Amino acid sequence: MISRREFFVAATAAATLVAGTGVPLSRLSAEGRLTQDDLLAFEPVGNVTLVHITDLHAQLVPIHFREPSANFGVGESRGRVPHLVGAEFRRAFKLTDGSALAYALTADDFEGLARAYGAMGGLDRIATVVKAIRAERGDRMLLLDGGDTWTNSWTSLQTKGQDMADAMRMLKTDAMTAHWEFTLGEARVRELADGMGFPLLAQNIREAEFEEHVFEASRIFERNGVKIGVVGQAFPYTPISNPRWMIPNWTFGIREKELAAEIESLRTKGADLIVLLSHNGFDVDRKVAERVPGIDVILSAHTHDAVPEVTQIGRTLLVASGSNGKFVSRLDLDVQSKRVASFRYRLIPIFSDAITPDAEMKAHIEAVREPFQKDLSRVLGTTDGLLYRRGNFDGTLDTLICDSIIEQRDVEISLSPGVRWGPSMLPGAPITFEDITNATAMSYPACYRTTMTGARLKEVLEDVADNIFNPDPYYQQGGDMVRCGGLGYAIDIAQPAGQRISNLTALRTGAPIDASKEYAVGGWASVNEGTEGPPIWDVVSDYITSKKVVSVRPSTAVNVKGV
Repeated sequence: MISRREFFVAATAAATLVAGTGVPLSRLSAEGRLTQDDLLAFEPVGNVTLVHITDLHAQLVPIHFREPSANFGVGESRGRVPHLVGAEFRRAFKLTDGSALAYALTADDFEGLARAYGAMGGLDRIATVVKAIRAERGDRMLLLDGGDTWTNSWTSLQTKGQDMADAMRMLKTDAMTAHWEFTLGEARVRELADGMGFPLLAQNIREAEFEEHVFEASRIFERNGVKIGVVGQAFPYTPISNPRWMIPNWTFGIREKELAAEIESLRTKGADLIVLLSHNGFDVDRKVAERVPGIDVILSAHTHDAVPEVTQIGRTLLVASGSNGKFVSRLDLDVQSKRVASFRYRLIPIFSDAITPDAEMKAHIEAVREPFQKDLSRVLGTTDGLLYRRGNFDGTLDTLICDSIIEQRDVEISLSPGVRWGPSMLPGAPITFEDITNATAMSYPACYRTTMTGARLKEVLEDVADNIFNPDPYYQQGGDMVRCGGLGYAIDIAQPAGQRISNLTALRTGAPIDASKEYAVGGWASVNEGTEGPPIWDVVSDYITSKKVVSVRPSTAVNVKGV
C-alpha cells in the first residue's frame, strides 16, 4: 500500500528540477521518498560559496509555515517577484501542482500537502545542511545570517536571546546583521554581540550624538584566495516599526551615500567581491541595487520572501531565502578579476523528515528547551481549521488573536500587528502554549484597552497602509496590514496616502463607523513606553482554554481594490 506522502512524491518525481543542476528535486530513493541527498544535490561551480540563513525568528524545531496567499506589489514592483503567489508563482518558476516545492513555496492545498510532506525547518537539520556544504567546499564557504534570529519564541524570550546566539555560534556563522534583535534593548544586544565570536555588521546604525558607528560597518573575509567584502545593513526603520525607547541612543536609515562610500572603501582595501548582508526587505534591496554601484550580491531579508531563483538587477545578484528555517540558500560564484564570471544557485528546502538532525545541535536544542518544556507542551485546546498568519490582509491565526482580545478585554474592536512571523497549525491539531508564543513572543507584549474615535481608527489604517503600499520602496517598512477584529473596511491600494481606506463598518452591528464616536479598542505590541495590560499570550491562552475547540475561518471583512 503506497502512502499519501509517497503518492505525492511519486506523482511529481520528474517534474521539479534543482535550479542549475539538472537534478530532479523529487528523485526517489528505493523507498520512494525525498532523501537528504536529493535536497543537497548540487553541481559546484567557482571559487566561492555563500550560504545564507535569515528570519529564523528563534524557531529551533521543525514547524509548518504557510506562505502568503496575497502579496501585492505596488508601483514598479507590481506583478514582479516577489509579489507572486499561488498558481502564478508556480507558473513563473515551473513548479508542478502538488510537488514538494509547490508545498514549500505556495499556499494552495497547504493542509493536504503538509500532511503529505511533513514539517519543515529545525536548526538541527539546518546544521546538517550547513556542515555538508562546508565539508564539500571547505575554505570556499562563507556563512551569513540576515537577522531576525534571536527573538520571537518562548525560549528566546526567557533567555533574552541566549539560546539563539549560542546556536548560531555553534553553526560557525561568519557574520550577521539584525532587526528584531534590537527589541532586546541596547545593552543586551551589545552583550550578546560581544560574546558571539563573529561580528554583527551594520553600516547604517550610528550613535545619535556623534554619528559614530555602533557596530562594525563591514568586514573583509578571505576565502580560497578571494577577498569578500561583506557590508551589514540592519533594518533601517527599526525606531519606527519597533519601540524607539528600547534603542534611544541609536539612529538608523538606509544611508545610500554612506553605503556607497563603504563599498568604495572595501574595493580600495582589495575586496574582489562585495556582498550586502541586508535586512532592508526585497523591494528596498532592488532599489538599492539600482542606485548604489558596485554591489555584486545582495542577501535579502525582512520581508520573508522565498524565491527559488536569483533575481538579477544589472550586475547585482539578489537572493531571498525565506523565513522560519524553511530554507537555506547556497550561491556558488566564480569570481574573476573582481567580477562574478558565473554563478549557480539553490534554495534548499529543509524538509525535516528527510534530513538527519545534527547530533551536536540537537543536543543544544534539547538542553535549552528542557527548563521550559512544561510550559511549551501545555495543551490549551484544539483547532478545527488551519491557523496561519501570512497574507497582506488576513490570517486565521490573527483572527484568533483578535477574537481573543475582543472577548477577554471586553472591547468592540481589536487590532493586531501584521508581523510576518508565527508558524501555522493544522486542523485537528492540539494548540499548545508554544504555538501561541511562537506567534506572540516579544519584549513589549502588553494587551492594552483604550478608546479611539472612528477618525483615529481610519488614521491608523491609513498610516499602516502607506507603510506597506507606498509606491516608493524607501517608504515601505515591511510587514502586512494591521489585523482588525470587529471592524470591516475597503482599501484601494492604488490610491495615494490618506485616501486608501473607506467604508469602515462595525461588524457587530453592521453600522458605519462614526468618525466622531469613541469605540472601545484593544490591541497589543504598542511601541509606546509604559503600555499596560496582560501579556498577549495570556489573553489568547485564556480564550482558547475557555473555548476548548476554536473555529476560525478566513476573514471576508476587508474589501481589497486596486490590484
